[in-house]
Amino acid sequence: MISRRVVLAGFIAALWPGSLLRARLAAGAQLDRHYRLLAPGQPVATGDHVEIIEFFWYGCPYCFELQPLLEAWLRRKPADTAFRRIPAVMRETWAPHVRIFYTLAALGELERLHQKVYDAYHVDALAMSKPDVVAQWAARHGIDRETWLAAYISPQVDQGVDMARESTSRYQVPGTPSLVVDGRYMTSSALAGSVPGVIPILDELIRLARLDRAPR
Repeated sequence: MISRRVVLAGFIAALWPGSLLRARLAAGAQLDRHYRLLAPGQPVATGDHVEIIEFFWYGCPYCFELQPLLEAWLRRKPADTAFRRIPAVMRETWAPHVRIFYTLAALGELERLHQKVYDAYHVDALAMSKPDVVAQWAARHGIDRETWLAAYISPQVDQGVDMARESTSRYQVPGTPSLVVDGRYMTSSALAGSVPGVIPILDELIRLARLDRAPR
């Protein structure tokens, strides 16, 4: 039903005034059922592009399930959107995984190894919270152990972890995976009712964000 409403919403977009179209879209993605509003809303830094942020945790099985669906969505991502990831810090035991994310980013290896971190945790059952285990894992993937460890404890990565911690609080992230659209709309696997249900809700929230941005 959601996918059919998405198609219909796109068809009528040019025909309905903003308030009526918003009501039609909301029939598919219902406020406080499939998504919620952030209060206060958060600023975006993506110019004329709708911003999408994924809050995730490498140890989260639902995030692991979402990844192939999200990667498929990214291949068809609308041209007027900008996507980024922020590793959530719901509790301090998550911080070592956040440090992995920013270490990969600092070394220019995030795109290549992001999925492989999930695999190491969920498939290979590696203790990815232990620095020595992670350094050995990185070495198996072609990253010099000393280079990895130096980046892992660097000020740049420390700053990334601090930013992720602050963002998790500021965006009021209730759990993972959560997606925030244009600093205003949030959905999650819990709100969507399933992991696959996140993607069609995301598409509808992007359409709502476009309406918010449209000239009055």
